[in-house]
Amino acid sequence: MTRTCLPPNADYMKVDMTIPAGACDSHVHIFGPFAQFPLADDRSYTPQEFSANQFIEHLNKIGFSRGVLVTASVCGTNNGSILRGLEEYPDRFRGVVVPDADVSDKELDRWHDLGVRGARFNLLQIDGKPMYRNGVGLEVLQRLAPKFAERGWHAQIWAHAPDLPELAPKLLPLGLPLVVDHMGRMNTSHGINHPGFQFLCRLIGEGKGWVKISGADRIGTKEIGYQDVDPFAKALIAANLDRVVWGTDWPHINYFDPVQLPNDGDLVNLLSRWFSSPSQIEKVLVSNPANLYDFPKL
Repeated sequence: MTRTCLPPNADYMKVDMTIPAGACDSHVHIFGPFAQFPLADDRSYTPQEFSANQFIEHLNKIGFSRGVLVTASVCGTNNGSILRGLEEYPDRFRGVVVPDADVSDKELDRWHDLGVRGARFNLLQIDGKPMYRNGVGLEVLQRLAPKFAERGWHAQIWAHAPDLPELAPKLLPLGLPLVVDHMGRMNTSHGINHPGFQFLCRLIGEGKGWVKISGADRIGTKEIGYQDVDPFAKALIAANLDRVVWGTDWPHINYFDPVQLPNDGDLVNLLSRWFSSPSQIEKVLVSNPANLYDFPKL
């Protein structure tokens, strides 16, 4: 049995910046109803149920209008929750699935029609073993890459930045856009000059990949307002503004200590520290996700 995660903080701090029209929260999860879309039996944590409607409420609180639903590892390859969300809000949501190796072309086409534009692969490891159970790995990506390319999808990569130099020779020849989760899950104690993080910056800088400057709470220190994350986010933005998107990671799964639980208002307000102009914020919150996820024009 695994512990049940805390729900997200319902008392949002006030967003103290202007949010551009069409802003997109590019990394969130929804779960359930578990009676219809059960979690994997062998999972690393147990989230609570969160619906597409609850995500809309979250978007309203932070002043955003669009979002990207990502299937979490605890769902295995059951993408039912996010597919239902895409059906409910076709103009406001896009999806990133976790596929079976033998998924059919017909199913891929159905997902595409619903708004799926990428697939997530769990390459995050500790001591050579997956950090989270039930993710789908490199072998499935290599098998399905031609089918993804036909549909214009990207591969979302959940990996530590220090592992990217070894992974890149296997990923880049696949010919898919690569989207690296959560700034490469780079613990801030390593500093921005760490070879793995510098490799990620070059990957973005050369236009060979994208990065989500999400997960400040996963790599930084809440007690100092995640100031230790600032150099990492700014370095990735400086590497290539055209290849950066941002997300809250709502509903902040795998938290059990309310003291460490992030506040989504605080996470949004980090953007005013990371960007030097409203035009930069517009690009990362509106233009870039519209291009990457194929949202309709406003």
